Amino acid sequence: MTKIFWNCLKISPVIAATLFTANSALAGDVSEQMTQVSQLEQQGNAELAQGTSVSRLSDVSPSDWAFQALQSLTERYNCIAGYPDGTFKGKRSLTRYEFAAALNACLNQVNEVIATSTADLVNKQDLATLNRLQDEFRAELATLRGRVDALESRTSFLEAHQFSTTTKLKGEAIFGLSDAFGDQVAVPQAHTPAGGNGLPSKSITSNAVFTDRVRLSLNSSFTGTDLLQTRLQAINTLPNNGITGTNQTRLGFDGTDPTPGSTASDNAVYVDKLNYSYKFGDKAHIKIDATGAELYENVNTFNPDFTSSGTGSLSRYGRFSPIYRTSSKYTDTAGITLVANVSKPITVSAAYFGGGRDSSLPNSPSPNNGVFNGDNTVLGQLEFKPNDKVDIGLTYTHAYEANTGAVNNLFGSTGSAFANNPFGASSTTGTSVETNNYGVEVSFQPTPKLVLGGWGGYTAASTIDNTGRSAEMWYWATTLAIKDFGKQGNVLGLIFGQPPKVTAYNNGTTTNGYQYEHDTSYQIEGLYKAKISDNILLTPGLIVILNPENNSNNNTEYVGTLRTTFTF
Repeated sequence: MTKIFWNCLKISPVIAATLFTANSALAGDVSEQMTQVSQLEQQGNAELAQGTSVSRLSDVSPSDWAFQALQSLTERYNCIAGYPDGTFKGKRSLTRYEFAAALNACLNQVNEVIATSTADLVNKQDLATLNRLQDEFRAELATLRGRVDALESRTSFLEAHQFSTTTKLKGEAIFGLSDAFGDQVAVPQAHTPAGGNGLPSKSITSNAVFTDRVRLSLNSSFTGTDLLQTRLQAINTLPNNGITGTNQTRLGFDGTDPTPGSTASDNAVYVDKLNYSYKFGDKAHIKIDATGAELYENVNTFNPDFTSSGTGSLSRYGRFSPIYRTSSKYTDTAGITLVANVSKPITVSAAYFGGGRDSSLPNSPSPNNGVFNGDNTVLGQLEFKPNDKVDIGLTYTHAYEANTGAVNNLFGSTGSAFANNPFGASSTTGTSVETNNYGVEVSFQPTPKLVLGGWGGYTAASTIDNTGRSAEMWYWATTLAIKDFGKQGNVLGLIFGQPPKVTAYNNGTTTNGYQYEHDTSYQIEGLYKAKISDNILLTPGLIVILNPENNSNNNTEYVGTLRTTFTF
């Protein structure tokens, strides 16, 4: 509809919102009307310049007597404005509601002149003209003022009953239907000097399961450039490695409940994340995590279509490079992250994460626990983005896992068991390990509907003792996303890669030398993200693991999944 703006008038934003929507039946939703208020104010400040003459508004017909009267009042009392070019966009005449809105503005202006003891500026002829105009447009004026009263009442109710002026609630609920199947439960490579593969002996017995994961985030901003996130989670989507014998079949949205005294299947609600971030303009931002710190949520992972556990890859490995999982094996990791755009194509990221508290230890933090003396990770990342089509990352992390009487988990449960715990640490023979991890990541979008990506990484691990044990691991993956496949908003995804594999292992003796995993696991994933609505995403897919646990004696394993994601 034709728009009229009154940025030279001293009328309230509520009145402006009502007048702005008058000719479009004024939607009853208060939040929509308040949005229109904001849009009106922004347009009024940024785009409009005051026009003091009605005759300059070329799309208002001058043939009617009311126009002549309004022209005189406008030029005398300066009470209407238009676009800088002197027209109302659309080349249409004013509707009666729009004219009534302008008339109402002039009435307000004249009332203000009278109230400020300058009534001598208002002559009897002007008052008579105003009376005639009010009689002519009495019905329209009454309708507008009634809507103003209703809107003010609704606004007062919202202000009195709103949850918070600083906090917004965001939610995500996942319903997952999945089943893992194959021939026999996978077994890892034997940890012997000569290597060798184990032989599977137990059949996979699995039933389809229907599970969920719910996350509620309270996002609070105090300055407009900061964010305090408090995230609650409840989950009963268990990892399926107990059924298949390998972490390589795990889903991207599975997990366990770390709450003491609860099990992973009871949907207990707990604080999953607590962090605070602050932006320094467009150049940098800092994030401090009190608990639940994760590298892949704080820095770019260069896999935009598959990173999210709720809307990305179905598999754990397909989401991003394992280098972003080298932070800590504890769920209550704390840390600090700084991301700075040093120049237009170059962004630098740095982070330090440390294990906060181990709930399994009676006197935590113990000597091998805490932010500085326990598990910790240092990250440095260089991002080069010369244009919107190419994004390249070089990533380095140095990770330390302290001896707390537990198995090592170098890649956050992605890859083979041997790669995650190459030195055979257990609850009785814990081992302190440090790793140097090097990665390269790339995302390339040659067309708006095609995104190619991938990553590769190398890890050098060694024990911190006098045994001299060391290991080397490699991993890589390629990804393909076809956007708007079949329907606008839908995405067809394909992922192929090699999860972490031990390519060299030295047990610290000169007689046995090096060993490694002789076979190679490959992961294939196909998924289709179907956008049912702006808030519902349906994702069916299939995960295929060839040579699970880098052991050719293991048969191919499959995981079929249907994930439904609700966001609000």
